[in-house]
Parts: sequence; structure tokens; C-alpha cells
Amino acid sequence: MRLSRYFMPTLREAPADAQIVSHQLMLRAGMIRQEAAGIYAWLPLGLRVLKKIEQIVREEMDRAGAIEVLMPTLQLADLWRESGRYDDYGDEMLRITDRHKRDLLYGPTAEEVITEIFRAYVKSYKDLPKNLYNIQWKFRDERRPRFGVMRGREFLMKDAYSFDLDEATARKSYNRMFIAYLNTYARMGLKAVPMKADPGPIGGDLSHEFIILADTGESQVFCHADLVEMGAPGPDVDWDGDLQPLVDKRANLYAATDEMHDAERFGREVPTDKQLSARGIEVGHIFYFGEKYSKPMKANVTGPDGVDRPIHGGSYGVGVSRLAGAIIEASHDDAGIIWPDSVAPFGVAIINLRPGDAAVDAVCEQAYAALAAAGKEPLLDDGPDRPGAKFAAMDLVGIPWQLVVGPKGVAEGVVEIKRRATGERQSLALDAAIKAISA
Repeated sequence: MRLSRYFMPTLREAPADAQIVSHQLMLRAGMIRQEAAGIYAWLPLGLRVLKKIEQIVREEMDRAGAIEVLMPTLQLADLWRESGRYDDYGDEMLRITDRHKRDLLYGPTAEEVITEIFRAYVKSYKDLPKNLYNIQWKFRDERRPRFGVMRGREFLMKDAYSFDLDEATARKSYNRMFIAYLNTYARMGLKAVPMKADPGPIGGDLSHEFIILADTGESQVFCHADLVEMGAPGPDVDWDGDLQPLVDKRANLYAATDEMHDAERFGREVPTDKQLSARGIEVGHIFYFGEKYSKPMKANVTGPDGVDRPIHGGSYGVGVSRLAGAIIEASHDDAGIIWPDSVAPFGVAIINLRPGDAAVDAVCEQAYAALAAAGKEPLLDDGPDRPGAKFAAMDLVGIPWQLVVGPKGVAEGVVEIKRRATGERQSLALDAAIKAISA
């Protein structure tokens, strides 16, 4: 992509009402634009990041055996009346009446819809287990939307739903998602800590939040320090085997948000030198809720004994659009965003310091072609701005590599490369520079 043809409306200063770093930087980098309170248009740069995050989530869900569907944003109120949640959900639900006087709602979550789909087609235990997931826009009418995409009203969420015959098999499905979530966040350069959580309006008796540590986090968290550095199990786990030991290794160490924190237990179970108190951001939430939806909605299957019984369910949410902000909160400096390679909008920025100089233009074109062929998704800054403005813009938007081409370097047969995360710079021949970036 050439910057002269691209749409990247960067700002020198963030609007005054942007309170946290991610909101400020997303606006300044031209990633989003507010259209209404808590509702944002995703501009080209932001959309590229959003799609990268979405794809990582999709790949890890598929790896763990979940199957993608796409459900509507508008849902029938009658389904929610079946489950008993329509009147209980509260003012965050956006209720709508269509021209035929039917009650609809803009889905804040989709347990009812997916249960209705499941019960229409699955009748026997032989077709279990199943895990169906959806990456779709949701809406919750927050009383005070704030912090940009971190607490907006409209948001993109991955929500998965497991269906099992009994509690024992349902907990196996829960464990799969627990491990898949750890792998998902690790691929985005995040250290996510699973913490026992309050199920809230979803319901159930087993629930974990996944929290990343950030100074600007919305929650105070308390945990065993080993959890932060434990790392993800990785993709080579035996998904059909017993995952409980991998879950227990993490779930048995103390970790809680301030709402669930037990100071006495924390002091008793965690050695003083391992007690960690910090701010954190929730980036995912998983629930096992048993028969909460299947009983009232009659989502039954015939068991091996020939008796019909309600299935045991679970739901598993990842805030895809929220993650864009959370990653920035965890990875930025005074100059701007520092994207991990896996979710960066572009892999390398080629900065032409003298557009119109034939020799400089030729080296930029050669670098662009080579990096594009290597799959590095280059962005060529071929615009007329001064060098200082170009460097500031590329630091702001956080592209992992910069390849700088100027007349002096071309005359000497070198280009400069800079790693955004570390600030390290090297002057290399073009082939060596491309090799270093591609590695």
C-alpha cells in the first residue's frame, strides 16, 4: 500500500474527551472515529488491526474444535422470554419494535439464539459434543460509555457455545476453551492471567475472566506472580486428551479481581515475594452454566439409556474490538503505539526521505516489491512531508519495522532499518535489510 493512495487521517493531538491512552492513540493514529456515544466507525488502519485480531481468534477456535456460524444482530424477544432473561437483563438491552409490532432486541449476547438453533437439529447424544462460535457485532446500552472501544456500546465479540450430555463432558469443553484462550492471547503478544469470576447475567457456577496487566486497567487484580510468566500451553496440546492438569496448574494458583478478592486467603496461599497486585483489563470471559438455558428452552437430547435430557452448556466470549484497545494499553510509549507483529496493520513502513529523486524512488520500489513478495505487508510513505513528520507518524501508528531510504544512504549503498519496539537502528545493504526484516 502506498501512503499517497491510502486513507490514514492522523492527528497531532487527541480530542480532550479521550481519557485513556488507547482511546487517545486510536484517534490520533486514524484508527477509529466516534459517530455517537460509544459507537465508532473503524477506519482503514483500525480495520486492518481488527481483522488480524479476529483471524487469530478464529484460528485458535478452529484448532480447539469449535465450528463457526454467523448469527443475526437482531434477535426475537420471544426467545429471551423463553429463557426468562428478557425482563431480567436490564436497561443495557436495546429493545426494538418492528413495523409488525414484533418485539426485537439488538443482541448483547446470543445464548438464546444458539440454543434455538441447536435444539432444532440435534436430538441424540451421538451428535455431541458440539461447540459453535460466532464473530459478530453486539450492543449493550452502557449508561456511561467511555474509554473508547474499551467500553463502547457497539462492539465486535467472539462468542462460542458448547453443548454436552452431562457436567463431566461439559467441563472438558470448558477446559478446551480455557487452553484455547491462553493460546489466543499469547499469539497477540499478551500475558493473560485466568481469574475466577462472577458469572453475572450469563449465569452458572464456573467462570473465569482473562486479564492482561496494564497500568491503566479498569480493575484491581491480585494474583500469584508465577501466573504472569507461566506462558501458554501452545498449539500442540492433545485436544482430545485430559486437559485438566494444564487448567489446574493455573486455576489452583490464587488470582482474583477486586470483586472476588479474599485478602485473608491471598495472604495465606501466596508467599509474600510472589504476591502481585496490579491493574488489569478483562479481554475474555468463559462460563459453564449447565442446564440454565436448555431446561426452560427444552433443548433436549436422547441419552444412551433412551431418556431425553437437557444438555449442559457453556459460553465463551472474547472482546475482539476491545482487544485492539487493550493491546495498545499494554504496549505503547510516549511516541505512540507499539504493535506486536501478529496484529500490526502493516509489517514494515518504507520511508522515502526524498520523493522524486530517481535513485531514492528506485530503491524504495525495489524494497517494496521484495517485502510484499515476502508477505511483510509494506506501507510505502511516498508523500511530501518532511522527514521528522514522517518518522513521527510511523512511530505513532506503531508499525513494527521502519526501512528508511534517503539520498545519502543510497549513495553509500545502504538503507536504515529501525525496530519500533526497541528503537534499535542498523544501516545495512538493501538485501541484508530485507533479510533482517523478513526473518
